Amino acid sequence: MAIFKILVLLLSLSCFCQAQLSSTFYDQRCPNALSTIRSSIRTAISRERRMAASLIRLHFHDCFVNGCDASVMLVATPTMESERDALANFQSARGFEVIDQAKSAVERVCPGVVSCADIIAVAARDASEYVGGPRYAVKVGRRDSTAAFRAIADSGDLPNFTASLDELSDLFLRKGLNTRDLVALSGAHTLGQAQCVTFKQRLYDNSSDIDAGFSSTRKRRCPVEGGDMTLAPLDQVTPNSFDNNYYRNLMQKKGLLATDQVLFGTGASTDNIVSEYSRNPARFASDYAAAMIKMGDIQTLTGSAGQIRRICTAVN
Repeated sequence: MAIFKILVLLLSLSCFCQAQLSSTFYDQRCPNALSTIRSSIRTAISRERRMAASLIRLHFHDCFVNGCDASVMLVATPTMESERDALANFQSARGFEVIDQAKSAVERVCPGVVSCADIIAVAARDASEYVGGPRYAVKVGRRDSTAAFRAIADSGDLPNFTASLDELSDLFLRKGLNTRDLVALSGAHTLGQAQCVTFKQRLYDNSSDIDAGFSSTRKRRCPVEGGDMTLAPLDQVTPNSFDNNYYRNLMQKKGLLATDQVLFGTGASTDNIVSEYSRNPARFASDYAAAMIKMGDIQTLTGSAGQIRRICTAVN
C-alpha cells in the first residue's frame, strides 16, 4: 500500500510539472511576452532571411542536448565548457545574438519573468511562420539550466551529418520522437544553408543516391580541395521559403546532406512519409507543428528547477 501511495505521489508530481508548460503560461505573468519576442524575431529575419533557419536549428540543438533549457546559449567560463564549442555547433550554430536581443526586449517589459529557453522555443515558431511555415501554439513555462553540457553534445546527442537512417531513428527515439517526427522535423531543411564540409564527400563518392546533374552543380562551389566553409542552400529552388519542396528534392535524389537523402530511396517506412509530404503540404505543415511542440517538451525544467536567467549567456 505504501509503495502504491508513493507511485501515486510521483505520478501527480510528474503531471504537475507537465501542467506548468502551457501556451497561456505568461497570460497573467507577462501578457506582452510573446508579442515582444515575435516583434524582435521578425525584425531580425527581415534583416537577414537566413536567420529563420538558424533559429529553428538553435532550438533543435538546445532541446536535443539535455533538454530544452537554453544551455546552448551559455558561453564558456573557466569552470564550464560551452555547447557552442561542440563539434556540431562550432562555427555553424547561429542566432545567439538574436535571442539575446529578444531577451533584452522582454526584460524591459517584464524583468526576471521569461526564460531564455522559452524565448528560443517561441523564436523557432515565429521564424518558421515569418517565412511561410505554420503558426502553432508554443507551450511555455520552461526554466533555464544552470550549466552547459558540451560533453553530451559531443557524445552523439546531436546527429552527425553522415548518420545512417537507423542511427537517426534511434537518436530521435531516445528523445521521445518517432519516425514521422523525424521526417517532419527534417523538413526544416527546406530552409537554410550547409557548409561544404558537411556534404562534400557525398558529391565525390559517385554514389547512386545522388542526381548526377545536382552533384555536378554543387561541385562548382565545393571543390575537392579547399572551400570547406563555403555555404550552399539546402534547397536550391526555394531556399528562403518554408514549403514542402525539400521532399520533392529527396524524391529526385537532390537531398544535399546524406542525412537528408537517407529518408528516401532505401525502401524504409520513411519513403512513404516523404512521398506523402511531397504531395500534401498541409499534412507536412500540420505534422511539423506537432513535432515541434513535442520536441519542445524534451526534459524541460519547470517549477523551482533551474532559474530564469537575467541574461541568456550566463547563469545568475
